[in-house]
Formats: sequence, structure tokens, C-alpha cells
Amino acid sequence: MAVKKSATSKAVSEPVKKAAPVKKAAPVKKAAPEKKNRPTVRPDESAWTAAELRDIERELREDASRLAGELVAAEAGLADLIRDSGDGAGDDQADAGSKTFEREHEMSLANNARDMLQQVEHALARLANGTYGACETCATPIGKGRLQAFPRATLCLSCKQAEER
Repeated sequence: MAVKKSATSKAVSEPVKKAAPVKKAAPVKKAAPEKKNRPTVRPDESAWTAAELRDIERELREDASRLAGELVAAEAGLADLIRDSGDGAGDDQADAGSKTFEREHEMSLANNARDMLQQVEHALARLANGTYGACETCATPIGKGRLQAFPRATLCLSCKQAEER
């Protein structure tokens, strides 16, 4: 009978490898408090305060909420008009024209609310990433007064006037 060596006896005869020394981790550096990028201002204006920026952001968020509600209402009204329009059998020309006008009016309201909501969301994104307050065309400051009156503004006054010509 042949004698088999057990696995345990083989393990004992092999040399034990030493574990690699553990290196100490570098000390963790605490990040400096991140300064939020403040929107640029014209040379004749004071810098934006945290309270002014909060007011702008609050106003934009309120506008977004209101516009989302208007969009839902306009789309529901449009869906009702389309559903109720049927085939128009028995309608005279005035009724058909009236229904078409109402449907186009509801589509216009929905599109307007959707466009304004996109403008508000764009302004909030610019506020978050630090580009709020700079003209998207020429990169000059838009101006605090203009932004406080119309927070969705993306162009300085001269670029907006040139766009409208």
C-alpha cells in the first residue's frame, strides 16, 4: 500500500511568505469651504449679496412652479378640445372656425408656458454653475437691475436690442 501525503503536511514544509509592510495613508486634507461663484456685475454696481442671490433663486423657483402648473392646465385644456372636436358633423362654418381658434389658442398658451419654463430652468442652471449674470453673446455683465427685474435674462441690453432689430 502506498502512503499518500496529506495536504496539511505539504503546507507545513513550504516557507511562509511575509506580508508586505502597510504604508500609512497620507493625511486627509480638509477642503476649503467652496466659494459659490457670484454673478458678474458691471463696474458701476455693487457685488451680488447672498440675500440678493437667494431672492433671485426663490423667484425663479416660484416661476418654475407656476409655469409648470400653467403648462399642465393648458395641455389638459388642449386635450379636452381635441377630444371634444369629434368629426364636426352638423357644425356650421362658424362653429368649426371657433373650435379651431380655441384649439390654436390653447396650443399657443401651452407652447408659451413651455418656452418660459425652459428659460427659467436655464437661468437656474446658470445660477448653479456660476455663469448667471454674464451675457451669453458677448460675456459682459448683464446688470443687476435688469436681472432683478427680469431674472431669466440671458443677454445684456445692447445684445438684446441688436437681436430684436
